[in-house]
Order: sequence, then C-alpha cells, then structure tokens
Amino acid sequence: MADPSSYRPKPGEIPDSPGVYRFRDEHRRVIYVGKAKSLRQRLANYFQDLAGLHPRTRSMVTTAASVEWTVVSTEVEALQLEYSWIKEYDPRFNVKYRDDKSYPYLAVTMNEEYPRVQVMRGHKKKGVRYFGPYAHAWAIRDTVDLLLRVFPVRTCSAGVFKNAARTGRPCLLGYIGKCSAPCVDRVSAEEHRELADEFCDFMTGRTNTYIRRLEKQMAEAADEMEYERAARLRDDIGALKKAMEKNAVVLADATDADLIAVAEDELEAAVQIFHVRGGRVRGQRGWVTDKVEEITTGALVEHALQQLYGEETGDAVPKEVLVPALPDPVEPVQEWLTGRRGSGVSLRIPQRGDKKALMETVQRNAQQALVLHKTKRASDLTTRSRALEEIADALDLDSAPLRIECYDISHLQGDDVVASMVVFEDGLARKSEYRRFQIKGFAGQDDVRSMHEVITRRFRRYLAEKEKTGEWTEGEDAPDGPGTESRESTESTLTEDDGRPKKFAYPPQLVVVDGGAPQVAAARRALDELGIDDIAVCGLAKRLEEVWLPGDDDPVVLPRTSEGLYLLQRVRDEAHRFAITYQRAKRSKRFRSSPLDDVPGLGDTRKQALLKHFGSLKKVRSATIDQICEVPGIGRKTAETISATLARSAPAAPAVNTATGEIMEEEPGTMGSSGEPMTMGAPDERRGQET
Repeated sequence: MADPSSYRPKPGEIPDSPGVYRFRDEHRRVIYVGKAKSLRQRLANYFQDLAGLHPRTRSMVTTAASVEWTVVSTEVEALQLEYSWIKEYDPRFNVKYRDDKSYPYLAVTMNEEYPRVQVMRGHKKKGVRYFGPYAHAWAIRDTVDLLLRVFPVRTCSAGVFKNAARTGRPCLLGYIGKCSAPCVDRVSAEEHRELADEFCDFMTGRTNTYIRRLEKQMAEAADEMEYERAARLRDDIGALKKAMEKNAVVLADATDADLIAVAEDELEAAVQIFHVRGGRVRGQRGWVTDKVEEITTGALVEHALQQLYGEETGDAVPKEVLVPALPDPVEPVQEWLTGRRGSGVSLRIPQRGDKKALMETVQRNAQQALVLHKTKRASDLTTRSRALEEIADALDLDSAPLRIECYDISHLQGDDVVASMVVFEDGLARKSEYRRFQIKGFAGQDDVRSMHEVITRRFRRYLAEKEKTGEWTEGEDAPDGPGTESRESTESTLTEDDGRPKKFAYPPQLVVVDGGAPQVAAARRALDELGIDDIAVCGLAKRLEEVWLPGDDDPVVLPRTSEGLYLLQRVRDEAHRFAITYQRAKRSKRFRSSPLDDVPGLGDTRKQALLKHFGSLKKVRSATIDQICEVPGIGRKTAETISATLARSAPAAPAVNTATGEIMEEEPGTMGSSGEPMTMGAPDERRGQET
C-alpha cells in the first residue's frame, strides 16, 4: 500500500487549467483516468486526509504510485481525451459499463452490390445500416419474415447466392415470393437496391407512405376485378400492420430520441436505454457496472453517454437524449454530442407528459435489471471467492491467488511443438494477457524440457521488465545467459510510458502446469534457477485430477465437489484449448505451404498469377524459363530464380484416395507441404494425438 504523500505533486506544480489526469501503479499501469475543469482543484481532492476519502477513492490513491496530467484547451477536448484513454488503457478503477449480452441488430448490407438483410452482432461495419438493438434475435427474424412479403430483399449468404447464380435456380424463398431472386436476374441490381432502400425507409418509421400506396393499389386491383392481386395486396398490408404492432407508438409526435435511466446502490449501477425512432421503441439494451469510485448519478449518465455514442456519428446520435440527471457541467457533453451528430442535440430531463411516463418505464426496467444482476452476481462472487480460498488452503498459500497463470504444451507426434500461457484474475479469464510460445531450444517431443523452457522464457522477461523499471533490490543480478528473451521485442511493442500492460510485466501468485510431478519439478527448477522463490507452483494431472506440488511424493486430492478444483480444471482446460488452437493453426499453415514460398521476392499476387496461368504447381515446375516469363509481372531474372528453386525441391508422391486406391489428379492451386496435392488421411486429419 502506497502513501499518497510520497507522489503528491509540489505546490503550484499542477496547472489551474482544463485537462485529463492519470494515476499509475508501481508497475506503471494506468489504474484511473479522470478529467477536470481545473486540474489543480480536482487533484487536490485526492491528496487530503485518507480518513475523509470515500473507501473506493482511498483504495485507488493507495494503490497508485504516481500521477500525471495533460492540459487541453477546452472541456470538450478533455471529455474526448478521457474517453480515448479509458478505452485504450482499460483502467481498473474507472466506471466501465458491461453489456450483459451481445445485442443483435437488424442489419442491411448496403455496401454490397446486392444488399442483404440479416442479424448482426458485435462491432458496426461501414456501409451497413443497423436497426435496433433487439432483445432477442428471434424478434428480428419474426419482423423480417413479415416484411419480406412486401420488400423481398435478399437474405441468403454469399455462398448460397453464388451457388444459385451458378445453377440458375433460386433458393426456396425465391420460389415462394419472399425474395426477388436477383441471383437469377429476376430483378436487376438497381431494382433490388430500391427494394432495400424501401425496406430501410419502413424500418426508420416512414410506414404510412407504403401502407397508403398498397391500399391504393388494392383498390385499383379490385376495381379492375383482379381479385387475386387485390387479395395478395391485402395480405401485404396486413403483414406491414402486424410488423408495426410489434412496436407500439409510445411518443405521439413521432420523436427520435434515446431514453437513459439509471438504478444504483452503493456498490453497483444498472443502465437501461430505450431507442425510440418515429415515436416507436425500436431497440432496448442494458449495462451494469461496479461503482469502483465515488460517483454521482450525473457522472454515471456522462459515462453512459460516452459508452453509447463514443463510436457513433450522424443519425446514430438522435436529436434528443432524455436522462434522469444531467452531467455537471452539461455544456461540454452537449457540445460533444452535437459534434458527433453534426447537428444540434438536446440533452435534458423530461418533466411531464408522454416522455416522462416513458422514462418511468425505462427506470423500472433499470431497477429490475439491477435486482436480477445482484441475484446472479452474489452467487458468482461468493463462488469465486470460495474457490480461491480453497486453493489457498489446499496449497498452503499465504493469501488467495488473485492472479493464476497456467501453462500447457501441445504437439503432434513431436512436430509443431508449442506452449500456451493463460491468465485468470479474481477467478475470471483475462484473455488480453494470454500468450503463446514456440519451442525453440530443441527439436522433438519432450514435455518436461518444453515446460522448463517456457517457464524460463516467461520469467526471464518478467525479470527484464523488473530490472528496466528499477525494481531490483541490492545484490540481485540481472538475468543473462543463453535463452534470455530480447528486451527490444518488448520495448518495440509496449513502451514504458504508454500505460498499457506489458507482455510479461506482472508476476502471478500461482503457476499451474498441465501435468504431474515431472512437469511441476521442471517449472519449479526453472524458477529456482532464476532466483524466484515467491511464486507458488502446482500441477493438475488429467488422469485423476490430482494436484501435484514440488517435491511431494503424493498429490493433493481435492474433493470432487470442491469449487477450488473446479476453478483449477477450468484454468487447465482453457490453457489446453488455447495451446491446441495455436498448434493446429501452425500445422495447418505448414500443410498449406508451397515451394513457391521459398522463392526470394515472390509475393502472394505473383504466386497466384503463376498458378492461374499454368493450372498447377506441377506444370510450373515443368515449364521453361521462357514460358514462365509469359506470366504477367514475371521478369526473366525472377523466372530463373523460380525455375532454380523448384528444381531443388523434390516432388512428393502422388495423392491417393485411400478408400478406392485411385491416384488423384492434382487440382489447381491445391498444395501440400511440398506443393503437391495432399493425400487423404494426412496427419492433420488424425485425432487423439494432440498433447
């Protein structure tokens, strides 16, 4: 625990200007980012008597080891910089809203020649129009199914579309009238895009235009006694009205607005957002956060606005945003929103009428979300805490292992030997800290030796970072000798002052290895050789799920119902999954390699041109230099290099269908490890051999 007075800035050193400040811990990690109208006044609040600080603020300033600031011109710039740094550094003491799910959107891919209607999640893509978010994907599909009667836009994948175009036969939706079948040229690309535009117009709230138009067409068809067409139009009108009924009118003046409500207690806060477009609720989403700092409702709203609109521009930011409390001050936030939209945005608290009534509904949703979250969270926190305590008791640790690292070795019969390192903090996976290794010290299969190499490399990097930051105590020697990791690779990726976690900068309280006594002994020996004696080591053997400790003849057997054992299993299984994924990727890449890869200066474009011109690698190998020169982009010197390189590579045996014994002809561009077709039943088809 640090004393805030040890890093308190000198009097008069802090400017009395708008700016953004960062607190860092002893490892130079950014742990808190804040903004202020006056840096001097704001930072002075953190360096008062600890007894007068909020418990969470007290925890932050005692965890920190330094503070720095950046002066900006205006409060709007401070708001923008604060958002950027929170997103970049992910500070542990800042409020960070977490989606309780990945909300689905109804998306129309207007960036394609034939726009497609589909369900999308995750980050938004340029050129795609989004509607929502929706609470459930089935709600989107129900709406789309109704609208396709009137707007038969393509919904199929690229593969289905290309296959239909190749065969000249549309999919089922094309036959039943729910797709205009542009794949077989029933409509042109321009006509299909008009349908997609009309679909988007309807989804944005311009519904009455289409209903009136269809009603007029239905009346004309009835007057002309085309009763079948009139009946079809009647059904289309019914489908549109049914789709509209799914989103009842909540604001009579066809308002475009987002309503944000906050429910909070001393520890946590829940945010609910209703997206209203054209007076109808078009989407809903919710977030929950731990209140890791002393914060007002207005500040929670400000953070929610940053989260909601930080990546949005244009119409994605509505004209009106209704909130339960205004940020203080409100002008910079309102100016920032106006800049994101490109036109005026009203940020206010609803006082009366329909908008206030709807805000009360959103507030009730937020309150229910907080109650539901606390019910789940209480169980989750209790379980994780119990698991860490059980591990500490079983392994005789001084305290619960808040950071656990697990290592696993994976290979296929001694080839492509790799290792994984996964990290769990507070019982939860921290995937940004995962790392993977290639075994470089030797060739062949030796899990014990591989484990020793990986642990040595990982903690040499840790010691190198410790030396660089000046954390060595007297009498310690810097790591050196064979196998020392290059410090330049770390510095080139993460500089000392950027605040983000370095690759190997933070030690765990517990190292878990996938294996039994030999692997544990290798890990312990590696740490001892580096002079590290304050990190516990254990191994989890797969056969009986026994926990092995260094130097013990007998394993520690945890009860099958133990939460501690379950957590160790999850950590071990995650390390196994991560290692196998990397090993398979390397193996797959090796089997896709070609002798053309060995030609100096020959890139992917010219490789593809060669294969396209000759049809196969075998024909490239048998071609003369003059014939190779005929390929666009290939000069005589390059052709000579290609011919010489391929002449040195021995062709593999012909591919054989093991089921029939038939010798298979080489397919263009299909290459194994030597550039020839792969034999069926090749090693990457075998299972059960991964370690």
